[in-house]
Amino acid sequence: MSRHEASPTTVQPASNHRPNACCFCWCCCCSCSWNEDRERAWRASRETKLETIPNCEACSKPTPEEVRGWAQSFDKLMKSPAGRNVFREFLRTEYSEENMLFWLACEELKTECNKHTIDEKARTIYEDYISILSPKEVSLDSRVREVINRKMQEPSSHTFDDAQLQIYTLMHRDSYPRFLNSAIYKSLLQSVSRSSSES
Repeated sequence: MSRHEASPTTVQPASNHRPNACCFCWCCCCSCSWNEDRERAWRASRETKLETIPNCEACSKPTPEEVRGWAQSFDKLMKSPAGRNVFREFLRTEYSEENMLFWLACEELKTECNKHTIDEKARTIYEDYISILSPKEVSLDSRVREVINRKMQEPSSHTFDDAQLQIYTLMHRDSYPRFLNSAIYKSLLQSVSRSSSES
């Protein structure tokens, strides 16, 4: 008898999986081998895909004032290309770099005017960050997902506005406080302060 054909009298060990889950279930909570294989593939794909993404936006070296300013507000950090690069480096250590990549992709989409280009970029963003099959899927609530699915029938440069705001808020509340206490931020602050005092 396989583990999927356990009799009703068999006591199954407690786990996070739903009892009696079957291979026809497409959710993540099922204990079948299809989902185990999918999770392994997801992890491998996530690691390779995130490693191949170009490191950073082009920007000049930040001044000590600019780096100190990032601790004053999340908006200051996100408005600075250098700040976004450093924050993105931190997010990568927490395996949540896709939040910044999604936010940047939405910003880029907003600059587009050509209908064909908007359609293409919107579909790419959807496949890369919204689709549940994507290794770079961002965490959105069901209401925002429904809005996006409706808007994707006729994409515009503002199709992902609600989702972008939700991810921005998530990064602000969740990742930003940890970033300010991270070794990445503290060592950068020390190095720019040291170089400015030496010059």
